[in-house]
Amino acid sequence: MQQNNIISDEELNLIKKRCEKTTNGPWVSYIEGRDHTCGSNFIMTGGEDIELLGATVEDQEFIAHAKQDIPKLINEIKRLKRLIENTQ
Repeated sequence: MQQNNIISDEELNLIKKRCEKTTNGPWVSYIEGRDHTCGSNFIMTGGEDIELLGATVEDQEFIAHAKQDIPKLINEIKRLKRLIENTQ
């Protein structure tokens, strides 16, 4: 019986596929007043920029970093799963 907090290989692969289908990266969050002086907040991608309505700066930072963070997290989860399998 699988617990709700355990990520299956199938779930990991679905997450990875969703991430791979997004616009190429890296994605970078640009905040007006911090990173530039005119315009609006946006996420620069390898394609069209993303502008978010109603998002906080923290929301935007999270979304922008997710493009780079999710693949790293998936790789680490897979590595740890292999380690666990090899010790059982």
